[in-house]
Amino acid sequence: MKIVLSISVFVLALKFYAYIITGSNSILTDALESIVNVLASSFALYSVIYALKPKDEDHPYGHGKIEFLSAGFEGGMILLAGVAMIFKGISAFFTKEIVNNADIGVYFSAIAGLVNLFLAIFLKKQSQINQSEVLKAEATHLFSDAISSVGLILGLSIIYFTNLYWIDYVLTLILGIYIAYNGLKLTRESVFNLLDKADYSKLEDIVFLLQKNRREKWIDMHNLRVLKYGSHLHVDCHITLPWYETLEQTHDEVDMVEKLVKVNIDGDIEFFIHADPCLPHSCSICTLQSCEYRKQSFVKKLDWNLDNLLPDKKHSV
Repeated sequence: MKIVLSISVFVLALKFYAYIITGSNSILTDALESIVNVLASSFALYSVIYALKPKDEDHPYGHGKIEFLSAGFEGGMILLAGVAMIFKGISAFFTKEIVNNADIGVYFSAIAGLVNLFLAIFLKKQSQINQSEVLKAEATHLFSDAISSVGLILGLSIIYFTNLYWIDYVLTLILGIYIAYNGLKLTRESVFNLLDKADYSKLEDIVFLLQKNRREKWIDMHNLRVLKYGSHLHVDCHITLPWYETLEQTHDEVDMVEKLVKVNIDGDIEFFIHADPCLPHSCSICTLQSCEYRKQSFVKKLDWNLDNLLPDKKHSV
């Protein structure tokens, strides 16, 4: 994030210099978004540092949720910049501003676009390695900025050869709408994360892993939940185990579930597993052949999926 912030300041200066030379509204709107980049990168850097703080009494689940707040702040800033661009584009139709030195604007836009593209690719990889929402949001922002630069290059090239200045106004509107849409999308996703919306992609990975590696003693599982705290995952679930086994044996089975997920799922994972004793109606789905206390005949093995693992309800046939 320190690297990104430093380069974002350089790109900001580059774009405003290009605007001074050309007077292009579309370049100005792109430069305004770069102000957002710098402000958002500053907050993102602070968020990354804050999120790395260890758990304490006031924050028993850690400080990772600030990453969602940072991503939401960035999305809101992008949205405001996009709205400002739309108004600027509309007003340009009435002021009839002229674009100068369009060829120079193309060169500067190309440099800015390439820089942002490389930064976006770099941050995307880092976000996957570190399971960081704030790095993912920053990568998304920079990629949209790179796409904007492509549009600028196309528009300015047409203006250079045709002197059709109204293309600059239309381009400003299109870029404004595109950037506002990305800001709204990013803000929406951040709000959902703050409200602990279920991460079905992560849930599907965990369910597939449990189904593939389930043991006979894992009779049933339900009430599976995944909460995200930045790069940290908090997983809750209930597992049904043989009622007659010792506490030590039960603990060993629970420990196997925890280790299985931690080894195969990316991210810092914390497990809270509640062990339930099996009941007579559990016999119908229990595959444990060595059980001496079976009360009912085995009917069929229940395949685990999102539909039956998420509800807080024990299963039977």
